[in-house]
Amino acid sequence: MNRFEFYSPVRIVFGRGQFARAGELAAGLGGKSALAVFNGAQRNADALVQQLVAAGTRASITRQRGEPTVDEVDRAADLARDGGCDMVIGLGGGSAIDAAKAVAGLLGNGGSALDYMEVVGKGQKITRPAVPWIAIPTTAGTGAEVTRNAVIGYPARQFKASLRSEHLLARIALVDPELGVDVPPEVTARSGMDALCQCIESYTSNSAQAITDALALDGIRRAARSLRRAFTDGSNLDAREDMSLAALFSGIALANAGLGAVHGFAAPLGASFPVPHGTACAALLPHVMAANVAALRSVDATHPVLARYASIGRALLDDSSMQDEIAIEAGIQFTRQLCRDLNIPGLRQFGLNEPDVPAVVTLARQSSSMRYNPISLSEHALTSILEAAI
Repeated sequence: MNRFEFYSPVRIVFGRGQFARAGELAAGLGGKSALAVFNGAQRNADALVQQLVAAGTRASITRQRGEPTVDEVDRAADLARDGGCDMVIGLGGGSAIDAAKAVAGLLGNGGSALDYMEVVGKGQKITRPAVPWIAIPTTAGTGAEVTRNAVIGYPARQFKASLRSEHLLARIALVDPELGVDVPPEVTARSGMDALCQCIESYTSNSAQAITDALALDGIRRAARSLRRAFTDGSNLDAREDMSLAALFSGIALANAGLGAVHGFAAPLGASFPVPHGTACAALLPHVMAANVAALRSVDATHPVLARYASIGRALLDDSSMQDEIAIEAGIQFTRQLCRDLNIPGLRQFGLNEPDVPAVVTLARQSSSMRYNPISLSEHALTSILEAAI
C-alpha cells in the first residue's frame, strides 16, 4: 500500500534562456525590495540587478563566500531587514541558494538561524511562511532550488545542520542550463557527483516513494550519460541541460525521500575539513554503495533494496538486460570509474587522516541523513567506508 506526502516548489521555470525572465518573475511575486544572495560570476549578479530594477523592484546584493555559516546567514538577514526587503533571491550554487532560503525563513519567522537548526541548535519549528523567494541555480548539483531545507555550518561545534520546513520552499525555481556554461570543470564534476549521489541515495532510502523513484532513476540516467560530457566540454548545452534536470530531480527526490550514509558523513566532514560538499559525496559514494550492498546481503540475500541497486546499475550502464548480481557490481564499479575520470581527489588531500576517523564517525551518526540509509551500518562498516575514501 502506498502512503506518502510530497513537497515541491509552487512553480518551476526550466529552460535555456529563461534567466532573462528573472525580473518579470520577481515583480509578479509582488515584492517591492529584494535581497539577492549570490556566488559565482559577478556578471550574473549584475544582470539580475539590472532586471530587477527594470521591473520596478529595488535591489540589495550580498555575496556568499563558501558554504554559509550561522553568523553569515544572520548578517544577511540583518542586511535584508535594514534594507526593508520583502523578497529574497538566491543566485548561484547550493551555498548561495541555501543562504537565501535561510534568510527568507528568518525574515518570515524572526530570530537567528541557530534557533531553528537541527542537532546543534534549538530545533524550533518554523511555523510561518518564509518571505517570497526565488532560487536561480548556476551549478547543477545540490538541487537546493527545490528542497525544503537549508544546510548551515556551525563552526563552534564543527558541524553542519539544517533548517527544515515546507515553509522554506521557493515560490519559484528558475533553472536555466545556460548559466552553467562557464562553471569550471572541477565545480561541474563535484556538483554533478552530488546530484548523482542524491538520486542514488533517494532511490535506496527507506522512505523512497513512487514519485521520487521515477525522478531519481531518470536523474541517474541523465547524469550517467552527460556528466563526463559537461566536464570535458562546458559549452555542451545538451549535457548541461541533462545535468540541470538531474540536479533538479535529485533535489525534489531528497526533499521527499531523504538521503543516506554518504550525506551523513558529508555534514561533519564539511564542517571540520575544507572539503567541498560534492567532493566529499563523490569520494564516499562507491564505498557506501558497496557497504550497503554487503550489509543487505548479510541480512537477506533477497532483500528488496538489492533489486533497487540492480536497477541503479542498469540505469548507469544503460543496459536493461543485465542480471541483478551483475548490475549491482557494475553500478558500484561505474561510480568508482566516474570518480577517476572526473579527477575526484581522496579526502586526505583536505587534511583527513586515519586518526580523525573515529571522531567523524561519531559525528556522522548524529546526522539526520543516517536514519534514511536503507540499512543500519555497523561501527566497523562506517569506519571502513571513511578509511577507503581517504
